[in-house]
Amino acid sequence: LYGLAGTLVCVQAHISLKSPCPRYSPTGENCPVVPAGQQLDQEMNAPISSVQQGFSKPFCKYSTPWPTPAAKWTAGQSITVKFGKHAVSHSGGHCEFSMSYDGGKTFVIIHQELQYCFVGQNLGVTNEVKIFDYTFDLPKDLPASDKAIFAWSWVNASGNREFYMNCADVAISGTSKSFTGKQMAVANYKGYPTIPEFNGNYNTGLDLYKNARSITVTGTGASSPANGPNGNIQDSNDAASDSGEDTGAFHKGNTENTDATEKGLTDDANDTDTNNAIDAATEGTDNAAPEDINDATTDSTSDADMDGAVEASEMDK
Repeated sequence: LYGLAGTLVCVQAHISLKSPCPRYSPTGENCPVVPAGQQLDQEMNAPISSVQQGFSKPFCKYSTPWPTPAAKWTAGQSITVKFGKHAVSHSGGHCEFSMSYDGGKTFVIIHQELQYCFVGQNLGVTNEVKIFDYTFDLPKDLPASDKAIFAWSWVNASGNREFYMNCADVAISGTSKSFTGKQMAVANYKGYPTIPEFNGNYNTGLDLYKNARSITVTGTGASSPANGPNGNIQDSNDAASDSGEDTGAFHKGNTENTDATEKGLTDDANDTDTNNAIDAATEGTDNAAPEDINDATTDSTSDADMDGAVEASEMDK
């Protein structure tokens, strides 16, 4: 029972895409067949990066796409993005929805739900999810592609400083050759700025999103500028390239932000206690072994074991 409780916390904590079906989801809607050599991800709800735990997994987490698109859309149409019901909101935060045409190296924003994602308004410190789906129009000038990547990313308002991201392979029909928009913002990820807990101030971290540079993407996969998210790493696939050996602090380029966060968030136990007071069964600390970005399809079983151990330990306290 003890082990099962830890597993339940690990599976139910946080949140993940349900539709369009993200890569290797065991709970998504209309999911394609898992590619040969891969397996379903039982940790879909977990973040891909954590400041406190010092790990950063690859953007999209997996580099091998679905063998067929999880959704087929037409530029300009209205779409509804759904999230799984076993979820916690971490008091909301900043969500972005983006597209990549170069295999996940660059992501251009097509919709934002900043400040109150999943909660709709300032509800204080809470894990309750008020909003499970978002409906919006795709830009009319999105380029056509049979191998586009749709991504959801999220910086949570309360709890451990984390970055969440799920990716779904989609096909886009349209007549435009290119699309220009803001680049996906990345925070609480190795080599990128850290956004501290909001503590009731939902303007926290908004400058990162407002000041994101504009990029142009094409259906052939070209993008301009060609650097990674936020422009401070040349290729997004380099963002966690040293994570296999660097299990402590983030890159030196983010030292000041990391130090500031550590000073303001040193009592991680207090964060956990606060969240546990709201939902004792859903807040846990995800402790995952860092992995090299070039091994993007590495099985997450060992991560799950370590997560479960930490979660169970926290519950025992």
